[in-house]
Amino acid sequence: MALLPVSEALARLLDGAQPSGSETVGLREAAGRVLAAPLHALRTQPPFAASAMDGYAVRADDIASLPARLSVIGEAPAGRQFTGTLAPGQAVRIFTGAPVPEGADTVVIQENVRDLGNGEIEVVEPTAPGRNIRAKGLDFRQGDLILDAGRVLDPAGLSLIAAANHPELQVAKAPLIAIIATGDELLPPGSNPGPGQIIASNAYGVAAIAESVGARVLDLGIAPDRTDAIATLVGKALDAQADVIVTLGGASVGDHDLVHRVLTGLGMDLDFWKIAMRPGKPLMFGRLGKTRCIGLPGNPVASLICAHIFLKPLLATLGGRPYSPDIRTGILDAAMTANDLRQDFVRALARETADGLVVTPYTIQDSSMLRTLADANCAIMRAPFAPAAERGNPCRVLMLR
Repeated sequence: MALLPVSEALARLLDGAQPSGSETVGLREAAGRVLAAPLHALRTQPPFAASAMDGYAVRADDIASLPARLSVIGEAPAGRQFTGTLAPGQAVRIFTGAPVPEGADTVVIQENVRDLGNGEIEVVEPTAPGRNIRAKGLDFRQGDLILDAGRVLDPAGLSLIAAANHPELQVAKAPLIAIIATGDELLPPGSNPGPGQIIASNAYGVAAIAESVGARVLDLGIAPDRTDAIATLVGKALDAQADVIVTLGGASVGDHDLVHRVLTGLGMDLDFWKIAMRPGKPLMFGRLGKTRCIGLPGNPVASLICAHIFLKPLLATLGGRPYSPDIRTGILDAAMTANDLRQDFVRALARETADGLVVTPYTIQDSSMLRTLADANCAIMRAPFAPAAERGNPCRVLMLR
């Protein structure tokens, strides 16, 4: 099978991907979720003309000439309305958020008023008509569209929804990803590895990438290199109705790489399993009924880079979430040799300077080296057969963090 270009592999993986429905959640559970339908206000905000400041509600005509002496006939605290009507020469003590009394058309802040005692004040600074009053419906009116479908619900959006009197809302269902690590050599963190064994690390990074775009994660642990063990965990993923099954390792062509054999034996329609990419050549993709199956490479760096490029946009799409990779133009801080037939993603460190984004590639790019990936904040994207590049040449980078 010829190596598939990265762009074509991504297009095949995303083909037909769409949100799998919606569900109703309360406001407290909606943070970070994606709004599934347009949302309209159920009330007007503010529902009345309200004072924006602590001070005195007055008639603008009464303070046209200063100083102006007025009689205070009552008080309007927040949450309680003054029920009378202002007559000429009268004022009402008012507090922020309180309804403006009938007859008043401006609010004088308390710093511009002298308290004369005996229920009288003197206004000593001018205030224009309508000043310090929030008009009814200034923020929104009942029936207004306040948020459209596809909005990721952040703190401001949630507060707006609450103010519009929605206690719950429709959000896109979060896709479920089941993660299965494979390999006799793998042990969970905290173990004491024996000869030839290593600590499994990929699942934690892959899960974090999935959760960064709102997916739910079912970590099914480590399957030893036995077809029955792998099949058992795949069965658990299918029983949980996972939208995506991600296997870690075991998807290439070695004698002990059993994932491909198990999944095709269960009926998976294999789409591809080798791509023209470094790191990440042994990437597998297929469909098992409605479930998408992705076999990520076992090498940690390859696994995580592939998760950024392929898994992240897939899960975002399945969750109705807007997503586009953060790709920028930078300036190389070191020369690079010519590339071969595979699209290369070179770990690098980008820094902002007065001349723009300067990008320094790491010298060693072995796909097992997690520390380099943890230190890097981007990957230089090099096209297949890209010519040698000199220091100072432009480059395209995928930001990783």
